[in-house]
Amino acid sequence: MKALLGLALGCAASVAGAQTTGDAPPSPVVQVRPTVATPVVIGSAETFTGTVRITAPFQAIAPGQAGGATVSFEARARTAWHTHPLGQTLIVTAGLGLVQQQGQPAQLIRPGDVVSIPPETRHWHGAGPDGAMTHIAIAEKDEGHVVSWQDKVSDAEYEAALASAGLAATGANPKPSRARQLMGDVSPKLAELTDTVLFGDIWERPGLSKRDRSLATVAALIAMNRPEQLRSHLALAMQNGVTQNELSELLTHMAFYAGWPSAVTALGVAKEVFQDTPARQAP
Repeated sequence: MKALLGLALGCAASVAGAQTTGDAPPSPVVQVRPTVATPVVIGSAETFTGTVRITAPFQAIAPGQAGGATVSFEARARTAWHTHPLGQTLIVTAGLGLVQQQGQPAQLIRPGDVVSIPPETRHWHGAGPDGAMTHIAIAEKDEGHVVSWQDKVSDAEYEAALASAGLAATGANPKPSRARQLMGDVSPKLAELTDTVLFGDIWERPGLSKRDRSLATVAALIAMNRPEQLRSHLALAMQNGVTQNELSELLTHMAFYAGWPSAVTALGVAKEVFQDTPARQAP
C-alpha cells in the first residue's frame, strides 16, 4: 500500500512539474539573421550628405539597450553633426574615412580601427574624398533616446577637415567617379552605368566585404592580363584594407594559375602602384 501511495504521489509530482514547465515563458534562444534577409536603406538627406547605405540594423535583446547597423558611405558622404546620450562605438571594416569632434582636428580611420565617442560629444563621421568607407556603428539607448541630429556638415567644413587630417583638399573640382578613373571619358554613359550597378550595387552588397571583393577582382585581372584595370584596382584594394604584403603574396599565388607572363606583367604594375601609394603593411 505504501509503495502504491508513493508511486501515485511521484506521478502527481511529475504531472505538476510538467504543467509548471508548460506555463513558464520559453527560454531565449540565439538568433541569426542572414544578411540577404535585411534590406538596404538609403540614409535620409536630412541627416546625411551624399549617398549612404544602411544595412543589417540590430537591437540587443532586452534588457540590453545597445543597437546599431552597418553603414556604408560613398566618397565624400558623411553624417550631419550629432551627439549620443551614452556615446557611440564605430568599428571600421573597409575604406578610408574621417571622424571629427567639434573643436578638434579630424582624424583618419581605416579598416580595423575602433572609434570611441564619449557621451554628448558633438561629432560627425564619413568617407574620405576618393573612395567609400564602411563601419559598424553601435550606441546605447537612454530612456529610449539614442541620437540627437543637428546641422549638416558643410562642404567648407568637410574640406577643412580633410586639410586638418593631412589630406589634400579637393576644392571645387573633386576627383572623377571611380568608373571614370578606370574608363576615362570615352563612354560617359557606360561609366555612369558602371558607377550605378557595379560600384553602387555589387560592391555595396554585404555578402562579401569590400576587402574580399578587391582580392577576387585583383586575382581575376591578373588571370586575364589586364594591366590598366589592375593598376586602378590595386590602389582600390589598398583603400579597402588589403596590405602590400597580401597583394605580393596574391601575385606569387596567381603565377601558378595565370601563368608566369601574366604574373610578371602584374608584378611590374604592382611595383609602380606601391611606389605611388604609402605602404600599409600587415600589423
